[in-house]
Amino acid sequence: MAAQIVLFAPLIGALIAGFGHRVIGDKGAQVVTTALLFLAAALSWSIFFGLEEPQTVHLMNWVQSGSLTVDWSIRLDRLTAIMLIVVTTVSSLVHLYSMGYMAHDPQFEGESYRPRFFAYLSFFTFTMLTLVTSDNLLQMFFGWEGVGVASYLLIGFYYKKPSANAAAIKAFVVNRVGDFGFALGIFGLFYMTDSIRFDDVFAAVPMLAEKNITFLWTEWNAANLLAFLLFVGAMGKSAQLFLHTWLPDAMEGPTPVSALIHAATMVTAGVFLVCRMSPLMEHAPEATAFITFLGATTAFVAATIGLVQNDIKRVIAYSTMSQLGYMFVAAGVGVYSVAMFHLFTHAFFKAMLFLGAGSVIHGMHHEQDMRNYGNLRKKLPVTFWAMMIGTLAITGVGIPLITFGGLPIGFAGFLSKDAIIESAYAGTSGGYAFWMLVIAALFTSFYSWRLMFMTFYGKQRGDKHTHDQAHESPLVMTIPLGVLALGSIFAGMIWYGSFFGDHHKLNHFFGIESHEVAAAPAADGHDAAPADDHAPAATADHGTDHGEAMTHAAPMGAIYMAPDNHVIDDAHHSPKWVKVSPFIAMVIGFIVAFWFYVVNTSLPKRLAATFPFVYQFLLNKWYFDEIYDVLFVKPAFAIGRFLWKRGDTQTIDGFLNGVAMGIVPWFTKMAGRAQSGYVFTYAFAMIIGIVALVSLMLLNGGSH
Repeated sequence: MAAQIVLFAPLIGALIAGFGHRVIGDKGAQVVTTALLFLAAALSWSIFFGLEEPQTVHLMNWVQSGSLTVDWSIRLDRLTAIMLIVVTTVSSLVHLYSMGYMAHDPQFEGESYRPRFFAYLSFFTFTMLTLVTSDNLLQMFFGWEGVGVASYLLIGFYYKKPSANAAAIKAFVVNRVGDFGFALGIFGLFYMTDSIRFDDVFAAVPMLAEKNITFLWTEWNAANLLAFLLFVGAMGKSAQLFLHTWLPDAMEGPTPVSALIHAATMVTAGVFLVCRMSPLMEHAPEATAFITFLGATTAFVAATIGLVQNDIKRVIAYSTMSQLGYMFVAAGVGVYSVAMFHLFTHAFFKAMLFLGAGSVIHGMHHEQDMRNYGNLRKKLPVTFWAMMIGTLAITGVGIPLITFGGLPIGFAGFLSKDAIIESAYAGTSGGYAFWMLVIAALFTSFYSWRLMFMTFYGKQRGDKHTHDQAHESPLVMTIPLGVLALGSIFAGMIWYGSFFGDHHKLNHFFGIESHEVAAAPAADGHDAAPADDHAPAATADHGTDHGEAMTHAAPMGAIYMAPDNHVIDDAHHSPKWVKVSPFIAMVIGFIVAFWFYVVNTSLPKRLAATFPFVYQFLLNKWYFDEIYDVLFVKPAFAIGRFLWKRGDTQTIDGFLNGVAMGIVPWFTKMAGRAQSGYVFTYAFAMIIGIVALVSLMLLNGGSH
């Protein structure tokens, strides 16, 4: 019953706020939606702590068409439980925060806008919960598209601003490109397995790994192709390179929207999809290699762009894109638990950074350019300390190589991000992905501390009156910051063992069946855990016949790691210099940012003037928007203009106008001349008609 309440409480809140606000009022709509979200969050945490065995809660029969039978069910396992607490916790805090942030929005003077905003927030939360609780791919796709609709409504909430409308359309269109790949993947899985239920698909995966499928006139390995197509959908939702251009523009929505959608929930849907499909990914090495490469490249590219951005929200947006790249690298090398670990910790500190940025914007009367900030730490002390904690978390501040009670000590990002970097080293033998992530860690430290120094330190810049009027946000906005700060500090240390630490604890946490094989002692002197202890037991030999493959059971556990997947164990035993490298990168980034923006503030301008091409290249986001404008937008407009002027105006309108204004009047004129007004003329015409009719009948009769 708790799971049903968690799922439908936000929907009930959205309906009440959206259609009943005239009865309960603006304040009532805010209170009802927020209270229902806090109820959902409390129940989600109870599910998270109380979950012992995976279970499926059947809600209703949904789709029955031929061999396709799809029920609406709630799949409750560890992956679902993690996403439930992430979505509902962040969403409930965002609802509470929004009660202060949206109290007096200058975009809507004299209008009742708050019920609509809170209804959209709750509707988004419902669709996201639908996605993460899905038991089959169609149900997931329903939530996937619902999240897209909700994001369109929220990004374009300021509908009076052309830029907000354009950003909403851009997000919607770019995500449809990715969703087309996702849909093809679903179609392909149904074509190959005759089912889209997760358990049926997972049971048939060994068969898919041995089968080929024809796509685009070419033979492909079925598992690799279908895994790749599903990842294309993840690329769109999680803003990976080439389908990332919508994410920074989405900052046009109100700041709480950025915290909810583009920090902790919607953009992590792609990571969740890859981890949910881990049984398929483990049999698709080419697809996972591509995921690893693209994730590492995305982390690096986004970090370089974040170095020079001046809008406080855009800096954090590119940080989000970069951190998502980290998560995909972890999933690509086969450590799905670590990908979920960073997803989990990232939700706390990134949501706090966005809400902290919103508090700064609120206190500075909606000024977002960091060049107009400076020396705000005394004006906004609570916001300053909250963002300081978030910065310490995202940059990875901790104590490397030293443990207390068997656990490392550090902020949440230190533990989860370092786990990814160590896994990348183990999974790629210290290759491309590892070095891209280390460099991205250095850049992350630089732009994060740059944000802090430009905002809270140095001299006041910009409008003096705005600085004089700057003020701390109300309690309803600072309480969520405090709650998220606790998660940013302690979440990594508390759950490190469950996501990345002891194999037995990890297996129990995710419900993985152990497959124990003795391992050699570790080179660094630590006791080595069994090399394959994290992996599920080997299943029975699968045949290549479709029907035979479907008779085998799906692998146990919320995630699946093949018996030959030793990446987590190898990551634990990676060299010490690998374990220390993210910390060194963080320190270098901090020192450079401190030197540039505290000690010698003229250096950034001089550096930009010395390397103008590099500066403009990064400031213009690698010119992706301009390239897409040339390759896609302008040709689309040209085709549209051609079809409009030549096809619609000249051909269709010309034909209709020619008929209406030329041919029809000519026949009318000819018919008018026949109207002489004399009876003998009409009688003669009737006789001619009768003669013609009789002649025709005689000719037809004579032919038989």
